[in-house]
Amino acid sequence: MTSNGRKARVTSTDVAREAGVSRSTVSYVLNDTPHQVIPDATRQRVLEAAALLAYAPSAAARALRSGRSNLVLCLLPDLPVGDTLGRYLKDLSIAFAGHDLTFLVHPRMHGTQSIADVWKAISPAAVVSLEEITDEDAATMRAAGIEVAVLSWSTARLRSRELTMPEAPIGRLQAEYLASSHRRIGYALPDDDRLRLVAEARLAGVREVCAGRGVPEPLVRTVPMDADAAAEAIRSWRSATPPVTGVCAYNDDTALAILAGLSVLGLRAPQDLAVIGADDIPAAALTVPPLTTVATDLSSEARKVADAVARALAGESVPRVLEPTTAEIVVRESA
Repeated sequence: MTSNGRKARVTSTDVAREAGVSRSTVSYVLNDTPHQVIPDATRQRVLEAAALLAYAPSAAARALRSGRSNLVLCLLPDLPVGDTLGRYLKDLSIAFAGHDLTFLVHPRMHGTQSIADVWKAISPAAVVSLEEITDEDAATMRAAGIEVAVLSWSTARLRSRELTMPEAPIGRLQAEYLASSHRRIGYALPDDDRLRLVAEARLAGVREVCAGRGVPEPLVRTVPMDADAAAEAIRSWRSATPPVTGVCAYNDDTALAILAGLSVLGLRAPQDLAVIGADDIPAAALTVPPLTTVATDLSSEARKVADAVARALAGESVPRVLEPTTAEIVVRESA
C-alpha cells in the first residue's frame, strides 16, 4: 500500500522477484521477444507470477518500446449524444480494438481546453476528429508523429486530412422511396445547428433525386422538437402549390416531431402526409403509426474508419472517400 492508502501498482520488478528471475527475463517473456532462448520452465514461472500478481504492463512503457502509443483520441464536438451517435462511438471502439488500438473519446466544449492541451496530455498514435480542425493544429500533430483524420459527411469540399463517409445516399434513398408516389416532397431540417452538416449532406441527396425526376425542388422547413412548432411546418407544406404530400426527415427524432405535429392537427400519416426518417432508432418501431425509415450499418462504417486509420499508421495509402455505408429502407406504416 502507498502512504495514501491506495494499492501500489505491480511492476515488472515485482514479477521478477516473485518468479526469481531478472527483470530482463520478465521483459523477454511477457513481450515474447524474438531470438531469446528462455527455458520453458522459466517462461512458465514468469507467466504464473504475472498472473498471481495481476500484473498489467504500463501503457507508457509499451509506447516507449514500440515507438508509439496504442491510443486513438476521438475529438467529439458539442453534439447531442443520442442513440445513433452513442451506437456509432461504441462501434468505433470495437473496431479499433480489432487493430489493438484503444479508442478514447474526449468531448470538446467551446471555450474549454485547446486541442493541443488534450493530445499533448496523452500522446495518442492518432487523432480522429468529428469536427473540422485548423491547418495549424493538424500540422502540429503530424509534426509530432500523430496521424490525423477528420470525419466528414460531404464530398463537396475535400481536404487532404479528411475521411469522408457520404451521407447523400441516405437522402437519395428517402427521396426515391417517396418520389414514386408523391408529386412534391418536403425536407425537415433539425433546429439544432450542431446537426446541420450531416442534415445538409442528406438534403443534397434528396435534391439530386428531385432534379433527376423533374419534380419540384424539395420544400425545406426547419422542424423543432416541439409538436406545436412541427404543426406549423406541416401547415406550410400542405398549403404550398403544389402541396407537399411526403416528407423526408433529417433523422428519426425529427420525424417523430412531425408525427406529433400531425396529431396536434388531427391529421394522420401517411393519409394526410407521408413521413420517412433515417437511422432506425429503437423508438421508430413504436410510434403511431410505426415510422418508415432508413437503416444504416454503423458497425460497418466504424470498421472502415478504423481500417483506414490503422492503414495510415502502418504507412499505407488510404482513400479519401470511403465506400458509402450500406443502407436500406425499413418499410413501416408512416410512408
